[in-house]
Amino acid sequence: MNETTLIFVDVETTGTRATRDRITEIAALKVVNGQLIDRWSSLIYPDCKVPAQITQLTGIRDDMLVAAPRFSQIAESLREWLGDGQLVAHNARFDYSFLRNEFKRAGLDFRASLICTLRLSRRIAPQERQHNLKALLSRYGISPIRHHRAGDDVDALWSLWQTWQVEHSDEAWQGLLNDEQRHRTLPAHLDSAQLEGLPACPGVYLFYGHNRLPLYVGKSVNLRSRVLGHFQRDHQDDKEMRLAQQVQHIEWEETAGDLGAQLREAQLVKSLMPIMNRQLRKQRKLTTWWWAEGASQPELVSGDALGQSLSQPLAVTLYGLFRNAREAKNTLSAMAEEQQLCPRVLGLEKGKGRCFGNQVGKCRGACNGQETIAQHTQRAQATLAQLQVNVWPWPSSIAIEEQAANSTASAWHVVRQWCYLGSAASLEKAKTLADTPASFDIDSYRILNRFLRYPDQHGLTVTPLCQ
Repeated sequence: MNETTLIFVDVETTGTRATRDRITEIAALKVVNGQLIDRWSSLIYPDCKVPAQITQLTGIRDDMLVAAPRFSQIAESLREWLGDGQLVAHNARFDYSFLRNEFKRAGLDFRASLICTLRLSRRIAPQERQHNLKALLSRYGISPIRHHRAGDDVDALWSLWQTWQVEHSDEAWQGLLNDEQRHRTLPAHLDSAQLEGLPACPGVYLFYGHNRLPLYVGKSVNLRSRVLGHFQRDHQDDKEMRLAQQVQHIEWEETAGDLGAQLREAQLVKSLMPIMNRQLRKQRKLTTWWWAEGASQPELVSGDALGQSLSQPLAVTLYGLFRNAREAKNTLSAMAEEQQLCPRVLGLEKGKGRCFGNQVGKCRGACNGQETIAQHTQRAQATLAQLQVNVWPWPSSIAIEEQAANSTASAWHVVRQWCYLGSAASLEKAKTLADTPASFDIDSYRILNRFLRYPDQHGLTVTPLCQ
């Protein structure tokens, strides 16, 4: 097999998740030195039901696949047939991801270089908005028998390829292919020019989809490495595949360091609500444990009491910040089991007398007198101490100076009562942010707590902004 061998391929699947969904049909054409020499096609039994929406789209029904071979049965012969040919497909990383995962399930390692005709189309006609296969076939007057059937789509793709070759000189066509190879790992809908200025420094990045829909916000100490890394794992990560399939525009902001990147990421996620960020989305109400003096067990509080406690000392101590009561109880339960505390005395288990944990040796017996309540309370509070919520230690707002590595540039992050108010390029400008309204945010609190515990270790300087 020589270097001029191209394999035009199309697959139909039970869904869009390459690691979990399965192939239902494969069709491929082998083209050597510009001549079509062979064809390979088969329905594939996917070992699962075909979803109704997929049947409606492709026309492939469960009864059509009953007698079809499993992928594992044709894997070796298909792998031999493919050889070292370069794969050509429309939105190529989608087809390639499914093939790689199916071969992996069959115990074979399949790797191939790719040519994506969707990206080629964007380079050939950047003025056009539609680059899906149906739109291209209509634009060039190519009529497939059926859409979303592998055999018809791969034939149409080969016709489109031939049409493009006729339209371009050999030199221009080779230039297009060379450019495609330089950007072969990038998403098909993303203009590679957007990444040309992507720096290898700390910052945040924003992925947008169709009509500038916010998809994802991320941060990194090396923006270039992190962004490009998203597009190199799409064959093994469903989230990365969805991101690569949808992203059409990228923006980024440089920061002075990791602290600025983390704070800005949390802020942007809550303001933009990107559909693929879940952990940092704005929570409706926080919950924490507090232990009143003289009580034998902690109680849950939330909302106003929590916000007040972070800005001034109270008669009670708060332990942990949780997104809901379930998370709070699960955390306390895990700590109780680890330290042999009584879940019944802690209020985690209903009933009277000896708890179940005591019966199986996981409780020291505060529930039946083997351990005094005072001893149990002391042990429980000592265990919870690692979660103690810190009271704001400054009288007003502060500016945290962070300096970029190998640079004289700095940023001042303004914070008041654990609330991130914004960043400025100078201390004087930072002072103007000191009175900015803000509400408490658990993610900013956790980020700041981590960095301000030992600011010197992170190269940070804290300056109080006196009112």
